[in-house]
Amino acid sequence: MTAVDDRLLESKMTKVEQARAWSPRVISKFETLIRSADDQSLFRVNPLAFARDRSIAEPEAIDLFLHAARCGLFDMSWDVLCPQSGMVLDSFGALRTLKTHYVCGLCDVSGDTDLDDFIEVSFSISPKLRRLPHHNPETLPVEDFHWKLHFGHDGRLPGQHVRFLDVLRGFVRGMTFLPPGTTTVLHADLGPGALSGVNVQTQAAFAVPISGEPVLVPTLLKVDYDGKRFLPALPAVPPGPIAIEVANKGPVRGSLLVINWPPELVALTTKPPLDFDPYVSGGALLARQTFRQLFRSERVDEKEGLGIRQVTFLFTDLKGSTAMYERLGDLNAYALVREHFALVNAAVHQHSGAVVKTIGDAVMAAFSRPSDAISAALHIFEEIDRFNGDHDGPGIILKIGAHCGPSIAVTLNDNLDYFGQTVNVAARVQSLAEAGQVCISEALHSAPGVGEILAGHRVVAFDAPLRGVDGEATVYRIGPG
Repeated sequence: MTAVDDRLLESKMTKVEQARAWSPRVISKFETLIRSADDQSLFRVNPLAFARDRSIAEPEAIDLFLHAARCGLFDMSWDVLCPQSGMVLDSFGALRTLKTHYVCGLCDVSGDTDLDDFIEVSFSISPKLRRLPHHNPETLPVEDFHWKLHFGHDGRLPGQHVRFLDVLRGFVRGMTFLPPGTTTVLHADLGPGALSGVNVQTQAAFAVPISGEPVLVPTLLKVDYDGKRFLPALPAVPPGPIAIEVANKGPVRGSLLVINWPPELVALTTKPPLDFDPYVSGGALLARQTFRQLFRSERVDEKEGLGIRQVTFLFTDLKGSTAMYERLGDLNAYALVREHFALVNAAVHQHSGAVVKTIGDAVMAAFSRPSDAISAALHIFEEIDRFNGDHDGPGIILKIGAHCGPSIAVTLNDNLDYFGQTVNVAARVQSLAEAGQVCISEALHSAPGVGEILAGHRVVAFDAPLRGVDGEATVYRIGPG
């Protein structure tokens, strides 16, 4: 286990402790992780697993690691996972550099993934605080380089408890580094199916069928590698012993993982995605207030937005705000508007959402989970009722609308924002609400967990035209319980 810089840890932990009010023993559990965990456990930490194993609320664990990353205890990375193998195909240190197009040489698949599908945000201990072997990949043994640096995820076969890595290890026939300017020979015994090799750093790969009668004399398979491609000299190889002779003609060290895929896997035309334990997705992080507050400099590449498969938008609007300014005067009305903003912001944050922007006296908020948006909306009205009851004079009268669906994360006016039809529909749904009401779309009403939250509330369905939706759509108006 590597050593910790105690002075640096003490100074950084003080900043984390002072960042917000933490639940009892959260900070001590976090410091124990840093001091006592093995090296592998401090590389690509999953905050949700940390929360589960230590009985900490997930939102608090996420905020803890975000504050730790902000003050330099941990490095945050956006990791692109292969859906079918769990391999970390690429890792980006900043949102603006993230590319969601992936290529997996192991699975021979490529495609695009949304921020909330197989983009994991993980946290690794800073090398300034505690240097891990993973911080120097070039010094890792070949087994650790492959299994611990480029995998390390417990993806399971769909509907089973069997780890994909355990299955894969049974098919691996060898692994080696490929020093530049040298020829490396790897010996193996092959059964029927297919032979493939992959460089887990670059995803360069080759595959040849294993066919014909078994042989007793080793087959020589020469493979040229130029740093970008593997070029095998034979179109197929027979079952039996083989010598794979790889000439690295490129300028940098490569690697080679050799797999003997069995016929039943070779025959599969499509391979289903693995089951993963919950992790913090990129889409979920963008919809967290703490992330937006601490990492204001994060930007989406201006040339392209980043797709999100599912996000819930909540719009609020003050009823009669123009008349309120005329009646109260600018200063008094603005003070009331600020109170309203504070109430809305606090409720959104408490329910794991983020205020994206304010538009006049209206608020646009985003949530990763539909149920959180509904909980926040109901909580907002509870807080407004409490505020109005505790204060003399004019009260806050609010109306809310929400809708969920796909969207695109963009950077507009130096702010992380969202673009697309789902945003437009959410704004239109809000315009249908009356004072003191929440209106939600059919998509949100039928989303997981929403029905349970609305039990006991008066919900009335009605049809209304929504921009971008053919004909009329069903909207649900939620009244008090």
